[in-house]
Formats: sequence, C-alpha cells, structure tokens
Amino acid sequence: YAHPRNQFWHILGQVLGEPLAELPYEARLARVLAHRIGIWDVIDACEREGSADSAIRNARANDFGHLRRLAPKLTRVIFNGGRAATFEARFRAAGFITEVVPSSSPAHASRTLAEKISLWRRALADRRRAMAFEINKDLLPK
Repeated sequence: YAHPRNQFWHILGQVLGEPLAELPYEARLARVLAHRIGIWDVIDACEREGSADSAIRNARANDFGHLRRLAPKLTRVIFNGGRAATFEARFRAAGFITEVVPSSSPAHASRTLAEKISLWRRALADRRRAMAFEINKDLLPK
C-alpha cells in the first residue's frame, strides 16, 4: 500500500473518518488498530516485477496459524481485491466470516473511487459487532 497512487489509505481513511493518508505510517497503523482493525498480508513471499498484483507469481501464503495465535478473537477477514481473495476459501474453511472488497489499486479501474469507498464502508459497517480483534502482544516481534 506504499505506492503513491494506491488508494488504500485514502479509502480506509474515508470509511473510518480519519486522515490516514496524511499521517506517518506508524500513526496510520495506530489509528487503524484503535478502530479494532488489523492489517495483514496474505502473501508471505512471491516473485513480482513492478507493483501490479497481476504480476505476482509463485505466491506463498502467509502463516494463517500464526495469525490465529496473534489475534485469537479474530472472527472476520476482509480481502482487498481479487488477488488477496484467492486465499479467501482457506479463511472461510477455517471458520472466519469473509468478504472481498474491490482492490484499492488504481489499476482496478472498473469502479470509481466513490464506489470503492461505498463498498468498503458497507463491508466495515458492522466491525464493532462482527470483528473481534485483539492482539496477543506476546507473539509480536520485540
């Protein structure tokens, strides 16, 4: 989400009512966690030339068991775009409530920014009821 044209921080900021795109990275993470939302990459490693998700090859999934240990009360996982959603079935099979939102990538131009914000807002609307997110701080890197 570091690419300057990626809309992730802008979309999430609009949904949460926070100026995330204007904040330093660590402050962004703190504000998102304050809203009980965690951000985690489903891909541990891959081969990719450039920044396009469509260029990802030989993707290796991140350790879902570690995520479960890190956030034992996590119940809902929202996937940012189709590439991340290729792992959605694994999460659903593991008992998570899952949803896919349109990619925040500017390359995903089939929807306007306003449409993306609306769909993300709907996906995150019930986060206080449906998402129980608590970090097991003992498992975080020191």
